[in-house]
Amino acid sequence: MIPKQRQIEVPLLTVLAGRGGSARPSEVFEDIKKHLPGLTQADLLELRPTGESRFENTVRWARQTLVQRGEVSSPAYGVWAITDKGRARLAVVSADAPASGQKPAEPADGTPAGTMPVPQVVGPSQGAFNLEEAHDDYVEAFTNRVLQALREISPAKFEQFAAKLVEAYGFWNVKTTNAVTAPDGGIDGEGDLRVGLAKLHAAFQCKRWKGPVPRPEIDKFRGAIQGQCEHGYFFTTSRFTEEAQKAAIKPGTVPIFLFDGPEIVKIMIEKRLGVIRTPIEVYRERIEAILEPSAG
Repeated sequence: MIPKQRQIEVPLLTVLAGRGGSARPSEVFEDIKKHLPGLTQADLLELRPTGESRFENTVRWARQTLVQRGEVSSPAYGVWAITDKGRARLAVVSADAPASGQKPAEPADGTPAGTMPVPQVVGPSQGAFNLEEAHDDYVEAFTNRVLQALREISPAKFEQFAAKLVEAYGFWNVKTTNAVTAPDGGIDGEGDLRVGLAKLHAAFQCKRWKGPVPRPEIDKFRGAIQGQCEHGYFFTTSRFTEEAQKAAIKPGTVPIFLFDGPEIVKIMIEKRLGVIRTPIEVYRERIEAILEPSAG
């Protein structure tokens, strides 16, 4: 059975602390399983009517509650971080752990253990749960679904997608290497790209990976385009290691610009590439305004 939201809060804080204070949601989802021994494979495969993982959705709501309490923050897009208040709660939990029969440490707001606070939809200035926060969580879940769909299409279709992606980004005269039938030497395609007033010849590489792209892949790509292109663009459905990021821009070499999974989805959303955007109206109550005395 999937644990209740309240039961996930301390494991979530523990994972963030164990990762140096912050982590991406995908990393949290993976690590938190180790702290939930009752979780089964069937639980992990359970989906909500929207197609989203029910387990991941519960973790997201636990994180949202911790944000409301000031125990977790979002220092950057797609990053969850533990705060000093969250570390203080963990310290209390650790202190109580050796004693048998102890109740779990209560959060700072006094919410009784075993209960699940109901998020309140209020104005952004009040600092509690709001539509802006909900939107961030939705975008994150949508990004994960898009990237999973991209990983599941055939190699031939992914090459077609790669060409459409770079065209949406700004490439023209795009030519792919047809890597399905011929070795590409680390290049998936080439094209022209305007940067300011200059027109540059650039190459691109697209990787459908789940794990992080390491530095050797960047070096291999640069070696394949050195002397032929002014720029290189590397797209991946996963992310890049820290070493790969450091190697991307080096003096005296062709610069390689890196785009991870979330960046790919941002391009798709901005350019409406395989994405339909549906406007949603937001209403604000202004009853007092219509009841003000009329002038004169």
